[in-house]
Amino acid sequence: MKISFKKTYKFAVKSALYISVFATVFVMMLAAMIFKFTPQSLLLFGIVFILIIYIFSFIVLQYRVERFIYRRVKKIYDDISLLESSTFINQPITTDMEALTREVKKFATDKKLEIEMLKVREEYRREFLGNVSHELKTPLFTVQGYLSTLLDGAMDDKNVRKKYLKRAEKGVERLIYIVEDLDMITKLEVGDLNLDFSEFDIVELIQNVFDLLEMKADKKKITLAFENYHIQPIFVKADKDKIQQVIENLIVNSIKYGKEGGLTEVGVVNLTDKKVLVRISDNGEGIEKQNIPRLFERFYRVNKSGSRAEGGSGLGLAIVKHIIEAHEEKIYVESEFGIGSEFSFTMEKAKKHHTL
Repeated sequence: MKISFKKTYKFAVKSALYISVFATVFVMMLAAMIFKFTPQSLLLFGIVFILIIYIFSFIVLQYRVERFIYRRVKKIYDDISLLESSTFINQPITTDMEALTREVKKFATDKKLEIEMLKVREEYRREFLGNVSHELKTPLFTVQGYLSTLLDGAMDDKNVRKKYLKRAEKGVERLIYIVEDLDMITKLEVGDLNLDFSEFDIVELIQNVFDLLEMKADKKKITLAFENYHIQPIFVKADKDKIQQVIENLIVNSIKYGKEGGLTEVGVVNLTDKKVLVRISDNGEGIEKQNIPRLFERFYRVNKSGSRAEGGSGLGLAIVKHIIEAHEEKIYVESEFGIGSEFSFTMEKAKKHHTL
């Protein structure tokens, strides 16, 4: 620690003044009673005496108290410096108790916040590792189970062999899906995913996603539709493939958590001359309020068992959030439990279509 001693004289000045006044008054009263001083000589004596006593008291108090406090305060600084707080240990050592109290209080508050943040991160790390382990373990054990069964003799039956190999292949596909999603989200988080911006019709892209997911929606008799049936083309500027992935993930979620015979609607709204809002709403089971702040965490699932039964990597919404933020746009969610959910995000219009 760099020793830079900040002195304070307030205590010594006041204390020396009190001592000098008291001592002078007392000595002058004593001198007046014992010795026959004239008023002028008594006044001169008092002036000289108070000056001498004041200077002596000030020097003694300043030196002694300063050294006494300094030794103890320095120990406090030395003890705190063991925590390697760069913002604190480089401060000059002060014997001003008010300043020291303020500095120590600030130091303690900062450390408390730092410790709380580390606890939150550690809890998130443990939960994340547990989720990764669970997500990878399930398909791995599935593949291992089918392969072990084949090796134990089921391979001789052609029908069983084909069926088990197909099931093992599905497990491998899910593993690849999870690993690819993890790779993408890692690249998104470190800013290592290059976006390929182009101008395209967002309405046409949404219709393509409807066509891709039509069969998946039909299994639950869920209707995929635009809010406005006669919606006109709206051109935006973004990474087309990544935005398609965003819309796919959000619509897949609406199907996964939608009710039988439900409805998923997609709307594209003009916000300003330069921005549009894309929103995907459903009348499914909705999300409880306490779960909404954690929706975009990796592997976080509102319904632990049901959602895993539906498949997926558990990274869909986390990827959605990172893709939208990589475009420097915002994503929003509104939901009411038992009624439905709405996810929406902003996009930049293509320049030549700002006025549409």
